[in-house]
Amino acid sequence: MKKIRVSKEFAFETAHALDMHDSKCRNIHGHSYKLTITVLGPVNEDNSQPNVGMVIDFTDLKDIVNSEVVDKLDHALILKSDSRFKGIEENNEKTIYVDYHPTCENLLKEIVEVVSVKLPKEVTLVYAKMNETANSYSEWFLED
Repeated sequence: MKKIRVSKEFAFETAHALDMHDSKCRNIHGHSYKLTITVLGPVNEDNSQPNVGMVIDFTDLKDIVNSEVVDKLDHALILKSDSRFKGIEENNEKTIYVDYHPTCENLLKEIVEVVSVKLPKEVTLVYAKMNETANSYSEWFLED
């Protein structure tokens, strides 16, 4: 049975600081992220199912990515757990501490992990791309 790829794009605003970096990126700054998620699966051919003709309902994919990624990261400040800005959460209610440097690449790795486990068993995440700026992005391919 042939499989089809289905993609959906998402956007959110997030701030971070790269403490270890030797440029201005070590300071708190924000980005308008654009995330593309692509899944692969068989087209449902069961006429008794409401999602007949689909790999995954776009609404279901949207719900997964919004609940696992966008709702959590939108307008958040992401810092490494040992950041020099530790304590800022007292004045910034949406601060997230992570065990890695919150680079575009590392954030995309985590996004891939959390989205993959929420997909239906017959659907596989095969590609993810996250733009940090209009012309700078990280990509993840399943085959890599």
